[in-house]
Amino acid sequence: MARVLVVDDDPDFVKIASMVLGRAGHDVESAANGAKAIQAMQENCPDVVVLDIMMSYVLDGLDVSREMAQDPTLKDVPVIMVSSLTGTKDSGLFPTDEYLPVRDG
Repeated sequence: MARVLVVDDDPDFVKIASMVLGRAGHDVESAANGAKAIQAMQENCPDVVVLDIMMSYVLDGLDVSREMAQDPTLKDVPVIMVSSLTGTKDSGLFPTDEYLPVRDG
């Protein structure tokens, strides 16, 4: 299976995501912030990264993805961006599913 890096400052999310991914047979590592995520990826390149957008500061996750894009060994690693924006003052910064096209069938 895949080597997955879960990056989030919410320990509950990390625990649940790690449990679900681990039960599916994936090798899961975690990092609690962007700096630790970059360090972990440079030490052991993951197959995929589950990356929180908002961690230490509002766009920490986006900064990590930008750094990954500049690193030749990390630029092709797929990233799944996640965040819980509901009810935060920054929720208006990001598009919601209301902007996604609806496909029939």
